[in-house]
Amino acid sequence: MAEHKILVVDDEEWIRNQLKWALSRDYDVLLAGDVRSVMNTMSREKPDLVMLDISLTPNMGAGTEGMSLLKDILSLDSTVKVIMITGNDTRENARRCVALGAYDFYSKPIDMEEMRISIKRALHIQSLERENRRLLKDLERVQQPFKEIISDCERMEEVLETVRRVSTNDETVLIQGESGTGKELIARAIHYNSGRKDKPFVPVNCGAIPENLLESELFGHEKGAFTDAHIQRKGKLELAQNGTVFLDEIAELAPALQVKILRFLQEREIERVGGRERIQIDVRVLAATNRDIKEEIERGKFREDLYYRLNVISIYLPPLRERGEDAILLANDFLNRFGQDMKININGFNDEALKALRSYDWPGNIRELENKVRRAIIMARGAYITPEDLDLPDSKKQPFKQPGILTAKEARDRLESQYIIEALRRSNGNVTRAAESIGITRGTFYNLMKKYGVDVGMG
Repeated sequence: MAEHKILVVDDEEWIRNQLKWALSRDYDVLLAGDVRSVMNTMSREKPDLVMLDISLTPNMGAGTEGMSLLKDILSLDSTVKVIMITGNDTRENARRCVALGAYDFYSKPIDMEEMRISIKRALHIQSLERENRRLLKDLERVQQPFKEIISDCERMEEVLETVRRVSTNDETVLIQGESGTGKELIARAIHYNSGRKDKPFVPVNCGAIPENLLESELFGHEKGAFTDAHIQRKGKLELAQNGTVFLDEIAELAPALQVKILRFLQEREIERVGGRERIQIDVRVLAATNRDIKEEIERGKFREDLYYRLNVISIYLPPLRERGEDAILLANDFLNRFGQDMKININGFNDEALKALRSYDWPGNIRELENKVRRAIIMARGAYITPEDLDLPDSKKQPFKQPGILTAKEARDRLESQYIIEALRRSNGNVTRAAESIGITRGTFYNLMKKYGVDVGMG
């Protein structure tokens, strides 16, 4: 498959076909003959460069439809390069198009050798511009490592304080929390606030890659190691050299891979699949899971020695339902960002929507909130978002509850209160040891005791 896509836009089919024949050896060439197909192709295929006839429909006035379409294309993707194709009588309009953002213009009949040079130059400049944008984003993350973590919650302040402390060293960190609580965001904050911030951050979702491919994905493989191994390929650990590797959903690792990860953590060297060379690797390892690792150990699903290697420092992310007004802060941030991206003006959430955001249990946490706000922006009929737009229950309507049956929140609160009581009993009332035994800070443990009215005597 060609590396770059080029969209040729002309109302004359023979010209479209001629350009496709001339360029298809080096590029993936797409064709469009009218405005609707142009915008559909732009949205679906995301071409890198567009060759645009300035007079698609001459009876509309020379150049006006080409300029209008140019504006639409650049508003959809400001990084795309547009080369205007013009007849001699519309050269002045072509110059106006360059002033509006077109890369260049050429007169018919087209000199293809000259056009190939222009296309190659345009794509080279585009790659530099896109790389520059990526580097600027990385620099922004480096300079403001906690910018994307929005919170006014005491428990999250404790998390961020831990992140600040662990960022100054290279110890392995295990990040625990329910799905959707932002574990990768925390891992990125640790990396971009550390001495390795200028080196790669390489995430690996251990639960998303098939078991038979994961070993090669992590450790790489040599040419001929298996049927489809046509070339030597470095794995994620090697690609993260001198940086940070983030092993998400670490509890999903198969037993054989757990052994290999343990050996890597002990020896800091790897062997590619099918290889014999031992390769020294200098990376920091961050891991995350939404499972109860200790329970997995008891079930024989996770190695205890690997757990202790990973759990040098533990960070527990509280679920969104335990973060106070953070749901409102995050919802407003999502509304501002997504509204701008979609070019939809929404003034905010109405009172009923705010009540619904506060009262909803958020089982999917921040990821669920993000999706609900995206939906609401699209579905909103007025200037303010309603509970119906969010697809959340109206806070005024109490959910049906059978007598004697606990709601999910009541059941969860009861279980959590019993959990901290049991931790206190096991530690003979020592709050510090109780907090350590369940992987949270002493301050967080005290907050939970206060929340559920538990005192040390109850342990």
